[in-house]
Amino acid sequence: MRKFQPRPGFVVQAYRFALDPNATQEHALRSHCGAARAAYNWAVGWVTASWWQRRAEESYGIGEAGLTKWRPWSLPALRKAFNEAKQTDPRFAAWWEENSKEAYSTGLANASAAFDNYAKSKNGKRRGKRMGVPQFKSKRKTRLACRFTTGVIRVDADGRHVTLPRLGTIRTHEPTVKLLARARAATARILSASVRHEHGRWFVSFQAEVKRDLERVARPHAAAGIDLGVKTLAVMADSTGEIRTIANPGHYDRARKQLRRACRVVSRRQGPDRRTGQKPSKRWEKADAARNKVHHRVASLRADALHKLTTAVAAEYGTVVVEDLNVAGMLRNRRLARRIADAGFGEIRRQLTCKTRQRHATRTIAADRWYPSSKTCSGCGVVKAKLPLHVRTYQCDACGLVIDRDDNAALNLAALAAAATTGTGVAGDQDTQAVSKPRGADQKTRTTRPRRKAEAGRAGGATLPHQRQTEARDRTQAEALTLW
Repeated sequence: MRKFQPRPGFVVQAYRFALDPNATQEHALRSHCGAARAAYNWAVGWVTASWWQRRAEESYGIGEAGLTKWRPWSLPALRKAFNEAKQTDPRFAAWWEENSKEAYSTGLANASAAFDNYAKSKNGKRRGKRMGVPQFKSKRKTRLACRFTTGVIRVDADGRHVTLPRLGTIRTHEPTVKLLARARAATARILSASVRHEHGRWFVSFQAEVKRDLERVARPHAAAGIDLGVKTLAVMADSTGEIRTIANPGHYDRARKQLRRACRVVSRRQGPDRRTGQKPSKRWEKADAARNKVHHRVASLRADALHKLTTAVAAEYGTVVVEDLNVAGMLRNRRLARRIADAGFGEIRRQLTCKTRQRHATRTIAADRWYPSSKTCSGCGVVKAKLPLHVRTYQCDACGLVIDRDDNAALNLAALAAAATTGTGVAGDQDTQAVSKPRGADQKTRTTRPRRKAEAGRAGGATLPHQRQTEARDRTQAEALTLW
């Protein structure tokens, strides 16, 4: 399906509001989300049934011409097959009319996207972790969600209600004036709406095409390098040499005492047990809701702090340089995984990319993953062969510079903005020749190891050959940077 492209001068933006549905509306919301899950499971079973049938026929010695045909997983094909099956299938025939057609379309669209991702990953056309065959969604674990693309989707004029297909008018927990003002001024057009249940509360997200004018940054000719860390969330150094430090709020660490107490209360209640079919007690559900409330508060505080940081940075500098961190690999370190996840390194990079490009038309540069920002002297450009993580002060043996390790890395990252066109990328001298480096100095220390065990095959075709992970080659400091 072709991706939606906004008009020139417009961007696609989401507006999220909390809902306060009554008992009848909450039952309808859960019914729609359950219908989406049921349609997804039906699509997965309908497509994979032909795969298993072909595999069984091949074991009987049937030739390719006599095998069962592959069932397509495109959204139009799934919709056509589901509309025929829902009339007679006992799983849907008695209740499918109670929900909007958008609920079933949501599940079918998710199934189609899942099969597309699996096929692209298997053929090597999709980046990232390898995707497996789509599996059935559990009623117990699946997060309730449903998407509406047609029908009556609007924000009511009073600013405290929204209207959705078949669900009617639902009161919002917070005012909707931001989206309502833009809709009245004809600067926003609602495209779709998604309802979602998170941490005991219902939310609705409106996807709208919004007219947004570019905002001029405060210092368009200045560049900033951002070095992310655990002890200190970010160290920013601009092209003028000014260094600023942003402390790590540590929202999760602050809430650990409260979380321990909440988890202790949950463990002393009678919880669910799938093996015996035991249902949770009312006291367990109440204690579990209190624990989830703490987690939700920590997530909200973290998101608010990251948005404030990235908004301020994007609104001030014309060029922002960040590191291309392997966050997924860093999370394998059991000693630092909790603090790295709490800091949100990947979210900082994603938000900076979005805000610099769409709001201010500035650029964000990602330094090469193996660029030795910490081991390079920001004064003369000499690169150390090794610099362990416990050494927090950088001492240059050539020029005698003594500087904090994170400050030195931020200065080198800021210099990469100019090095993208000229120079060597050294903060002190951007136009001199590259300084010779000892062996192993032009790359970071790698702690991850390639996997040796190949994954098992799945139904639906031949298994992909195991892709052996190779060590990355040494990359010189003056190598061209990668723009996001």
